[in-house]
Amino acid sequence: MTLSATSAATFGTAVAAEHRELLAGLMTTPKRLATKWLYDARGSALYTAIAQQPEYYIDEAEREIVARHGADVAARIRPRTLVDLGAGSAGKTRLLLDALSAEGSLERYVPVDVSEAGLRDVARTLRADYPGLDIQPRAADFSSPLGLDPQAAPVLFTFFGATYGNFRPAERQRFLVTVRGQLRRGDGLLLGTDLVKDEVTLKAAYDDRAGVTAAFVKNGLTVLNRELGANFRLRDFDHDVTWNPHLGRIENALRARRSHTVTLASLDRAVTFSAGERLHVGISVKFRQKDIRSELARAGLRLDQWWTDNANRYALSLAMTA
Repeated sequence: MTLSATSAATFGTAVAAEHRELLAGLMTTPKRLATKWLYDARGSALYTAIAQQPEYYIDEAEREIVARHGADVAARIRPRTLVDLGAGSAGKTRLLLDALSAEGSLERYVPVDVSEAGLRDVARTLRADYPGLDIQPRAADFSSPLGLDPQAAPVLFTFFGATYGNFRPAERQRFLVTVRGQLRRGDGLLLGTDLVKDEVTLKAAYDDRAGVTAAFVKNGLTVLNRELGANFRLRDFDHDVTWNPHLGRIENALRARRSHTVTLASLDRAVTFSAGERLHVGISVKFRQKDIRSELARAGLRLDQWWTDNANRYALSLAMTA
């Protein structure tokens, strides 16, 4: 594809901003690497494989809740439009689509994700399985308003997985405010959140015995080596997962095994690591019901329904306009 001069300039500006953000994270204390750098074809495959590890319970718990309460959601909202934020492969969403289809109200499904190729695959498969459903994939940043047609109401937004917990407090508030701004009376948000539980279970979910999560996190270094001419050596870092009880979150990081310097040739910069220094690559906040109720309320939303799996590991919250 050939970019126009205007498109090329816009693209170049976006890349430059992304590189400035990357350098700022690597130069701060503690050092940080945005999780988006973990994703390429291999990173995406590893992320999918994480959910298949025996220690990782979130997908199983969420499917259990949707299977049990999907009909309750359908009856409560009776949406004409389902907007699936961060849709991915839409695996769990199928259970909800079945419940909404059985209710008879659903007309269109809008999967939203940053991967245009992934969305095309999802749309092709779902169109074959749900021939009467109008499927309108959106390759977009789900943290921005989507410009939905007012005629699409009632609308149900879904935000499955534990992604909400990957945001810091200000980011979570901005996300909820953005969603609230797109809701009208009678619309709803179905929000997935992982719950506070014992440290052993939490740490195991992010540090599986097979080392899949460790490989996923280290893939970020491989991406930087390829994209920016960096010379990270994966053997110089250990995967390091800690539970921060004061902030109620898992902290995922890479810990330097020795003092060394890494160069980023494309950016003409060098980054020095001391032995034992951590490179933070993500957080996963764990919640209690009162936390979710409070965060929703600050964004002008009320907690209408709260469902957990049988083991009380994970929750889906149905929120509506206050």
